[in-house]
Amino acid sequence: MNIAERTVGAALRGRPWFVSADRLHLMRLEVGPTSSHFFLLNAQGKVGIQLTDKVKTKYGLLLSIVVTLFIAPQVIHAQNPPAFFTHSELVALYEQDPLPDELRLKLERLVTTPLVNNAAQARGVQPMKPVVSNLGRVLRMASWNIERGLNFNAVRAALLGADRFSSFVDSKSKNRLEILQQASVLRQADVIVLNEVDWGLKRTAYRDVARDLANALGMNYAYGVEFVEVDPLVLGTETFEGVNDPTERAALMKESAIDQARSRNLHGTAILSRYPLSNVRLIPFKYQGYDWYAEEKKKISKLEEARRKGAAFVFDETIAREVRRGGRMMLLADIEDADLPGGRVTILATHLEDKVKPEGRVKQLEEVLSQIKDIANPVIVAGDMNTNGMDAAPTSFKRAIKHRLGSGSFWVNRGIKYATGVGLLYDVSLGAFKTLRTWNDPTVKSVKFVSENPEEKFFEKLKEFRFSDGGAFDFRGLKSFSTGESEDTLSDSNERASKGFVPTFSLEGKVDFDFKLDWFFVKPVGLTDPDDRNQPFNFAPAFGRTLRALNESIKDRISDHNPITVELPLGKPKLDTATSN
Repeated sequence: MNIAERTVGAALRGRPWFVSADRLHLMRLEVGPTSSHFFLLNAQGKVGIQLTDKVKTKYGLLLSIVVTLFIAPQVIHAQNPPAFFTHSELVALYEQDPLPDELRLKLERLVTTPLVNNAAQARGVQPMKPVVSNLGRVLRMASWNIERGLNFNAVRAALLGADRFSSFVDSKSKNRLEILQQASVLRQADVIVLNEVDWGLKRTAYRDVARDLANALGMNYAYGVEFVEVDPLVLGTETFEGVNDPTERAALMKESAIDQARSRNLHGTAILSRYPLSNVRLIPFKYQGYDWYAEEKKKISKLEEARRKGAAFVFDETIAREVRRGGRMMLLADIEDADLPGGRVTILATHLEDKVKPEGRVKQLEEVLSQIKDIANPVIVAGDMNTNGMDAAPTSFKRAIKHRLGSGSFWVNRGIKYATGVGLLYDVSLGAFKTLRTWNDPTVKSVKFVSENPEEKFFEKLKEFRFSDGGAFDFRGLKSFSTGESEDTLSDSNERASKGFVPTFSLEGKVDFDFKLDWFFVKPVGLTDPDDRNQPFNFAPAFGRTLRALNESIKDRISDHNPITVELPLGKPKLDTATSN
């Protein structure tokens, strides 16, 4: 026990509201309205206590010191938080297969136990519930694949709004007003789904990205581990044996060395919320589609051939490899508030597999739908669905280096030096995407023998799905409810362009490619037909937006994905005159 636990334990022992010392590390103290009042808090809420004069006299000063020094900085993540891996255990996760039972069970617990922090609720933080013309007060929701959190400062500033982000924008930029307006929209999102969120990796300065962003925004959060990164390159054990120049090899090894004490090597999905988060669940998919451990480790054997071809191929193959334990999952949480329909809304955040054919993502979608089928209240599904029509995420060699190692100049320069072999193939292989009619609209119908849409079944499955209470996902497009006044499929919830959707993922190169990968799918109140405009619009999605100008406002972009937002009206909207703010 630390000093805070010992002090509180001594002060409260024997009292009816005492929590045993072995559970006290799950709790937190907060000063009440007078110096005699304190609150014990855990992830579910708080219990008020009032000290007797005797206890106050004996322990009051110590409790005040504890509150001042220990309470403010940290709140517990979960009632039974999973243990982290030591560096030697991380190395064992890479080297040993099958895993010893103890290590296997520790891994299983980590990828099935959400870490929950409702500190913002304890501090009295309330949802903003911004007002949108003719919609009234809304739940504004955002979703953003933040690319590990590599550009952390820019991500944080964008989420904090125009005032904080203005320093990132060139004062002479012709898009400055639009950029800052988009930052203002993002600032008022009361629920934010984040994909690709690092915790304790060198490439993102060993940050707990979800916690740090939640603290900056004053929000509650839940975090689910998707992968434990165990590639030698991120473990600091890569030897670059195929690089024969000893000076170059030493430089590579020095730059890939890590701080073992700070390493957690976790990567996952987070939900940030000004509403308290309850009933949080972390559920791995049964169907993974791609084994990030076995398949990526096979690439190690290919290095023997690469070594015979020289240092460039060694570097390329090493960058292309990404050995991980864990797998794709879904993170669910309920938010509760008197203004929400029925008092409750369920959020499901996910990141579907990219290294699988579209039919594999349909299987993962089926698991999502099975998980939420019996939920009677409104449901919002959000995240990176990887609807690119292929079985690999488009990328570039430069982006791959950044993903694996961060944006330091050393690795960027080495990438340029070794941009041969595999590195060039990253860009060359993208040519296949150009022929796809569905590159920015994966919802279109297939034209048999002429232009097939590999993602068509994904959207058909969503549209045909019915909840147990008969509810459906909203596929409607209404001029008065959509950004740009589109009336096409899903245009209320996801912003459309003149052709297809405004892209959420862009790849720049010899040829630029745009994809719609990130989505909102909403079950509103009382909708039983996905397309029926005569049915209720209570809590129906409106003014879905893609904040492309904001994301592309800095060099090399904030992330490789654009953030998206959507409005969910808390009252009855005026359909004929609604306009986005």
